Amino acid sequence: MESLLNRYRNITVLLLVIMAQLVLLAVSAKNDQDVRFIRIWTVTAVTPVARIIEGLRGGGTGFLHNYILLHDTNQENQRLRSELDRMKMDNVFLKNELNTAERAKALQVFQAHTPSKTVAATIIATGAGSNSKVVFVDRGTVSGVQRGMAVVTPDGIVGKVIAAYPTASQVLLITDPDFAAGVVTEKNQVHGTLKGQGTPQCKVDYVAFEEKVEPGEWVYTSGDDRIFPRGFRVGIVRVVRPGQPFKEIVVDPSGLQRGLEDVLILIEGVHERIPDAPSGMQPIYIAAPPPGSESAPATASPAPLGTEADRLRSQYQALGQEQNHTYGDNPPGTKPADFTRLANPAAAGQGGAPLVPAGRGAAAPAATPPNSAAPSNSQAGKNPSPAPAAPRVAPDAPPGRGAPPPAGTPAKNTPDAGGRRLNQSGGALPGGQLRQ
Repeated sequence: MESLLNRYRNITVLLLVIMAQLVLLAVSAKNDQDVRFIRIWTVTAVTPVARIIEGLRGGGTGFLHNYILLHDTNQENQRLRSELDRMKMDNVFLKNELNTAERAKALQVFQAHTPSKTVAATIIATGAGSNSKVVFVDRGTVSGVQRGMAVVTPDGIVGKVIAAYPTASQVLLITDPDFAAGVVTEKNQVHGTLKGQGTPQCKVDYVAFEEKVEPGEWVYTSGDDRIFPRGFRVGIVRVVRPGQPFKEIVVDPSGLQRGLEDVLILIEGVHERIPDAPSGMQPIYIAAPPPGSESAPATASPAPLGTEADRLRSQYQALGQEQNHTYGDNPPGTKPADFTRLANPAAAGQGGAPLVPAGRGAAAPAATPPNSAAPSNSQAGKNPSPAPAAPRVAPDAPPGRGAPPPAGTPAKNTPDAGGRRLNQSGGALPGGQLRQ
C-alpha cells in the first residue's frame, strides 16, 4: 500500500487538491434560489438513506403493534360485542314498551268512546296444537268475566269466552271452525252468519242468492246472536261468489290483523248504530279560469219544438201574449182573442190560409167575390180584422160537413161571429184550445 502511494503520490495530491477546490466552490457558490450547492448535494445524498431508514422503522413499529402486542385486542372485542348486544336488547325493550303504550292508549280511547262496559285483558297463552284457535287471557271471574262474553279490540271483534276461571279465561277466536256470530253488511244491510274456517279468513253463510253484497264492503255484528252487540266491526268482504242456494262470501277479520296482545272483554254490551256507507260520489275540484280568458256566458238557445201539437201550442201562447189575453180567464164582457190572425202551422211559410176556429171539421167561409163592393170606412173601422183567405177543406172531413157552401148561398157563420160565439159560450181552454 505504501509503495502504491509512493508510486502515485503526485496524482493523489492532485485529486485531493481538486476535491478541496470543489468543496470550497460549493460552499461559496449558490444557485438561482439562493441555496448553497454543498447543501443541495448533501440533502440529495442523504434523502434515499433516510427514506429507507424511516420505512424500516415504520414497518417494524406496525408489525410490533399489530402482530406482537395483540394480547388486549380479544378482550376489547368481547367488551364491544357485549355492549352492542345490550344496546340491541334495550332497543327491543323500548320498542315493545312503545307498542304497549300505543295499544294501551288505543284501548283507553276505545273504552272512553264506546257505551259498553269493558275490562282490559292481556293474552298470556295459546291453546295446544299447531292449528289451535284458542287463547287464554289474564282476566277471570274475579274481574266479572263470564262464559259467553264477547272479546273485541278497537279494530274489530276477536272471539268469545268459552270458559271462565277465577284468574284467567279461555277465548275462542273467530277463525275457529266452531265459531259463529250474526253479522250484517254495511251498505245493503244484508244479514248472515259469520263462521270460522281454521284459516286467517272467515266466511259468511246463509246469504240468499238474490241479495247484493259487494267486495270491499264492511261487515258489522248484527246482535242477533245475543253475544256481540250490534255495530262492532267484523271485517271487509274480499270475495263474493254466486252459489245455490246461498252465496259464498269470504271476509278478512279486522280484529286479528295487528296480532293479539291486549283485548277488551265486554262485561255489559250496548248496541250501537251501524255507520252509513260512504257515498260513491266524490267531490271534484275545478280551478278558476286563467286571467284574461273570461268569456260571456252563452245564451240559452230555445228548445226545439218536438211535435205538431207543441208548435201549435206555442203559436196560441204567442197570439195570447200579443193580444194580452189570458187563456182560461174570460170574465163576462171580456173581448176574446182574435184567432183569425193565427196562421195555419201546416201551411206556414207556404202561403197557407189562416186557421179556422169554428166547429170540428168546419171549413172557413168563402172569400169575398171579386165583384162585391168594398166595405165602407165605417164598416172597416168596426171590423179591422183582415179578410180571410181561400177556404181549406180538411182531407179527412166527412162529406157534407167540411164542404164549402154553393155559390150565392149566404154564409151562416162568419169568422168573427163563430169565434165570438165560441168564446162567449165558455171561453178558450188553456193552451189555446177552443171549447167544442
